Amino acid sequence: PETHEIVRLLRTLAEHYRVDAVIITETNIPSRENLSYFGNGNEAHMVYNFSLPPLLVNTLVTGDCQYLNTWLMGIPPAQPGTTYFNFIASHDGIGLRPAEGLLDDSELDRLVGTMQKFGGRVSWRALSKFQEDGHAEGQRKAYEINISLFDALKGTIQGEDGLGLQRFVCAHAVMLALEGVPGIYIHSLLGTRNDYERMENTGHNRCINRHKWAEAKLNAELDNPESPHAQVLAQLSQLIALRKQQSAFHPNAMQFTLQLGPQLFGFWRQSINREQDIFVVNNISADQQALNVADLNLMEERNWQDLISTQKLDDLQATIILEPYQTLWISNQ
Repeated sequence: PETHEIVRLLRTLAEHYRVDAVIITETNIPSRENLSYFGNGNEAHMVYNFSLPPLLVNTLVTGDCQYLNTWLMGIPPAQPGTTYFNFIASHDGIGLRPAEGLLDDSELDRLVGTMQKFGGRVSWRALSKFQEDGHAEGQRKAYEINISLFDALKGTIQGEDGLGLQRFVCAHAVMLALEGVPGIYIHSLLGTRNDYERMENTGHNRCINRHKWAEAKLNAELDNPESPHAQVLAQLSQLIALRKQQSAFHPNAMQFTLQLGPQLFGFWRQSINREQDIFVVNNISADQQALNVADLNLMEERNWQDLISTQKLDDLQATIILEPYQTLWISNQ
């Protein structure tokens, strides 16, 4: 209670000084407790959506979106004037506490093991005898995974494959379309890989994802269209530019989770003035998936097209084959 009182006080003082100030809480804790920092619209304007990174990475490496679906359906719409701060990578690691209660221990263990196979490190927290989760005193539990997002998504639980770039772009396409404000870590924008040398030199696991680029080397990579760094920057920049033009991607636009099966993660966004609808469909698997357009219940009298490919949907009873990790933003405008 005292912490929330301090946040409310900061809100009062900030708004007295600057009415356009924004307070954002970075509370790396289980989801329900994190959401409490909105208060009654009188605490934070934005809260870090800490559950998104572990859930989305788990979804993409398992090819199953059931846990992500369940979580998304349980998130309440943010009140006007507040919203979620969505991110999937940062200068720290992929926090696992926000996944507690959302992923069971076996899922978390499999996720941690997969990330270790991809070169990641694990930061642990000690458990005391006062823990209520059944763990004995002296045990430890994974606190966060330290890995670059590009390396975290270079394969699945089956191992590395050649679909890392597509999987990586898909992750950002999901984040960019969700209710809230997206934040992209600079090293994600550049497709930076694990920096083992920096991590070993500093002795800190988090430095694996804190690479320091030499300007000349980075520019050379970005000037080479065959470079994965250049490809990542180009594709993410295109998605960001496209997103900015859509009123249905307003931070407080309506969001409804779709039920399209375990391999197709989808949700519907509608602009505040109800003029634009976007159906977001993501193939989160390494295999082709079929989408029956009729399952989306699109209104016949509107003109629908995929904003990303610009492909028009003339037959609303058709079946669309999505390539591995392909994303559709099906809009009526």
